Amino acid sequence: MKKILLLLITASLLNGCSVLKNYALKSFISPKYKSIAFSEDNIPASPDYSSDKSWAVLPSKYPKQLTDFIGNIKASNAAVFYIYPTLLLDPKDVSWNSDIYKKQIREDVINKAVKYQASAWASAGELYVPFYRQAHIRIFTSPYDKEGEKAWELAYLDLKQSFEYFLKHHRKNRPIIIASHSQGTIHAKRLLQEYFDGTDLQNELVAAYLVGAQIKIDDFKFLRPLNSFNETGGYVSWNTFKKNKYPKKYDKWFEGGVTTNPINWDSKKASNLSEHLGLLYIDDKIYPKSVKVVKKNGILWTSLPKVPNRIFLSLIKSYHYADINLFWADIQKNSIDRLNAWVERKNNL
Repeated sequence: MKKILLLLITASLLNGCSVLKNYALKSFISPKYKSIAFSEDNIPASPDYSSDKSWAVLPSKYPKQLTDFIGNIKASNAAVFYIYPTLLLDPKDVSWNSDIYKKQIREDVINKAVKYQASAWASAGELYVPFYRQAHIRIFTSPYDKEGEKAWELAYLDLKQSFEYFLKHHRKNRPIIIASHSQGTIHAKRLLQEYFDGTDLQNELVAAYLVGAQIKIDDFKFLRPLNSFNETGGYVSWNTFKKNKYPKKYDKWFEGGVTTNPINWDSKKASNLSEHLGLLYIDDKIYPKSVKVVKKNGILWTSLPKVPNRIFLSLIKSYHYADINLFWADIQKNSIDRLNAWVERKNNL
């Protein structure tokens, strides 16, 4: 009974924090998904990226939730294309793809993903966040992974169309930062393969922050992991777990993946508390010197965060929900550092 109570309290805490809101109690209990056969007749209405309504964030329409949080920062030196994680999580929801015109879907993207994740890059460049018909979370679970291949393709095609519109109408020859998490990262990997890997556009890439999904060296022919804080033209990636804990299906989902140290941004396998710039927590405050990390094969181990009520976080071994929150201030500074290095190198050509 005591363990159940602790789980409920922990779920309540997580339910109040950014992207953590998406996990709540169902993160601790294996869900039983309801489902139906994928049908072309049930596909939600498609986005129209020439319309502002199909974008969660454009420089001309930063949502109040974002500006209230970060202020009126609108750095214009770079263009940041951010792809949000899976927010379609209800086990009882039989839809395969999200309806971007539903109020709840739109609010979730802005109140959770944009405010607490995309905001980390807002000081480096103007944010562009397309709504897309993301696939339901069950697509990562057998047998739905096979049944939902068309749903997955639909989600990617939305992002492909939005990215092409972004390049043609919004980028305006500025350097590009790609930022993503979880499902968003798997889609971002494909965008990089198609548009950047070995192309002229790779020269315009400040960095790709491919967080919360496995990225392997051989996923790309020319793009490479970045191994210093000011290196550009490649990518960084990590998947976060509590120290000394390994995820289920580690060998399938994580082992062999690129693991960046998002505190030092170099080849160091571990960091110190004093080097950590700041974690973004449930109370919207930044907590510096809160965690230290150790790189393992395909995953990033982190210490128990030094935040209020940290005892409840000790019950959790997967910090996937907080892959970005844990290093929010570190990401913010690093994106600026990389942009400045990209500009300097460009000017010296």
